[in-house]
Amino acid sequence: MHPLDEAIELQAAAPNEFKGATHPAYANMVGPFGGTTAAQLLQSAMLHPERLGEPVALTVNFAAPVADGEIRFVARAARTNRSTQHWIIEAHQAEGVVATATAVFAVRRETWSDVEAVMPDNVPAPEALPRMPVKNMPAWPERYDMRFVEGDFPAFFDEQEQTHSRSTLWVRDEPARALDFASLVSISDSFFPRIYIRRRRRALIGTITMTTFFHADSTLLAQVGERHVLGVARALSYRHGYFDQTGELWSPEGQLLASTNQLVYFKD
Repeated sequence: MHPLDEAIELQAAAPNEFKGATHPAYANMVGPFGGTTAAQLLQSAMLHPERLGEPVALTVNFAAPVADGEIRFVARAARTNRSTQHWIIEAHQAEGVVATATAVFAVRRETWSDVEAVMPDNVPAPEALPRMPVKNMPAWPERYDMRFVEGDFPAFFDEQEQTHSRSTLWVRDEPARALDFASLVSISDSFFPRIYIRRRRRALIGTITMTTFFHADSTLLAQVGERHVLGVARALSYRHGYFDQTGELWSPEGQLLASTNQLVYFKD
């Protein structure tokens, strides 16, 4: 079984409740990688017998540090309409609620479609770029094959401030895994904190809230398969101890798969 599938494996415990646990393959400096927690929250709704359609949006609020060990997920459909369904999800540990989420699921239908966002052009193929070294990093970056075009993680923090925090990279699960909604939301959190790229100095940080919009349906994700997707990330503002970061994930053929934004706390 792929490590991500092990991490998001949940067992039904009671009506609206599932049990899961953190996974050592996705350990961060403190607690687990937030992307897998987000994937677990989404998975609790995906597995629910009342689930309608596919996810179109997920917002995760990290209320407290997630400790290593068991997590209890409570997922309930707050409202079901003809084609949309609204979910409220909580992650519980011994000390109480550690994360909350809202998710919107929908039955998609064919309509007029267009994309105003623009995928970067003239990007080298992933095979032409080296994989980012992961030595001396937490466990979770080892679970992603990242190949940077620009804005890679600093090899060392020299405190030489940059003019922007933009990163462009190819990324996929490691080992390779067919893309689905769980892996897509997890990859959406794989962009390193923008303040590290911009200031090239260490800082205590923590994601407060993260939203991912799923522009792709399961058919499009299946077409991507195990290939790399192109990620683009940047920050818009740093102020009073918080910064945002926005990201896009594109298929190799130029289809926008997901967009994401976060609000991150930092201590200066």
